[in-house]
Amino acid sequence: MTVAVEPASLRFAPGTGRRRVAIIHYWLVGMRGGERVVERLIRLFPDADIFTHVYVPENVSALIRSRPVKTTFINRLPGAAKHYQKYLPLMPLALEELDLRGYDLVISSESGPAKGVITAPDAFHLCYCHSPMRYLWDHYHHYRQSAGSLTRTMMPWLFHRLRAWDSGSAQGIDTVLANSNFIRKRVRKAWGREADVVFPPVEVDLFTPTTDVESRYLWVGQMVPYKRPDLVIDAFNELKKPLLMVGDGEMARALRKKAGPNITIVPKLNFDELRRAYARARALIFTAEEDFGIVPVEAMASGRPVLAYGRGGALDTVAPGVSGVFFNEQTPESLIAGVEALEAWLPHFDPEAAMGQARLFSPDKFDAGVLGALPA
Repeated sequence: MTVAVEPASLRFAPGTGRRRVAIIHYWLVGMRGGERVVERLIRLFPDADIFTHVYVPENVSALIRSRPVKTTFINRLPGAAKHYQKYLPLMPLALEELDLRGYDLVISSESGPAKGVITAPDAFHLCYCHSPMRYLWDHYHHYRQSAGSLTRTMMPWLFHRLRAWDSGSAQGIDTVLANSNFIRKRVRKAWGREADVVFPPVEVDLFTPTTDVESRYLWVGQMVPYKRPDLVIDAFNELKKPLLMVGDGEMARALRKKAGPNITIVPKLNFDELRRAYARARALIFTAEEDFGIVPVEAMASGRPVLAYGRGGALDTVAPGVSGVFFNEQTPESLIAGVEALEAWLPHFDPEAAMGQARLFSPDKFDAGVLGALPA
């Protein structure tokens, strides 16, 4: 059940005037988890202005397009719509050039550079952190290894300076919210700041269970290295159990060639097809170490269990023995052992318990967490 929340822009205003709200998001070039958070913030603050580095209107929702979206100079640079990440070294300067005078509340949505804006002295700056920038911190060596020779040569000097800016700009935030306990620890290590955890909003009411459950397992995600789709291919080639994989990406072609006849790979499903795939799956396989991970919550909301790698955001979302089971290492052997453990536990699985676990991440919980972080 969704709790009606009075728009904060109306009920939370300094003095007698209406509060002006700015939402800063790193880039608006598609609709993923970060952009869903922006949508929810717009519902909370319907009069907010949106600021971003790069904006591709046709790739975002009608709700986001309904608000004024102002871009930094990055948006005007050659090829920015596709190659925006190449302009990362310029983004701190671009943020500092945004004129936020007159805004009483600034909410930065941080995964790429967003929080480094200059706010008015009496403005309240709330940062919702999806993750400190991975390419600067824990994924730095992976990105450097995969970069071209010129970029690889320049990265140590440039990224050293960017790390200093990233940590320094975090000190100007009034309150930090992290999207999981995993990210709360990253915030402490990268920025030296404490954060409260407010889980991102998941539209759990859009998913429903069915009694028409199949024997086929399900994997959903981008076919990129950190998601570890190769792991599930190797394990299910050996298990010979039926598996549906939904996703596309740089690894897709090689994985299709490697997949056995028990594995079906499709690049995408429309939303209704995905809902049915969740509800009919024997279980969802989740192999990534994610910051939060919406896919397991959607599967649980559909009344199905999750077999997840026991690291990252899955430790917040999946309740072992209630909505799923963990496997401990990103190896085929560990995943196979996890499938066997799941099979042994499945007779005790209660779909209603999984759905109850999913409701802990409903949008009204996010709303309450954000509003509770604002000063009285």
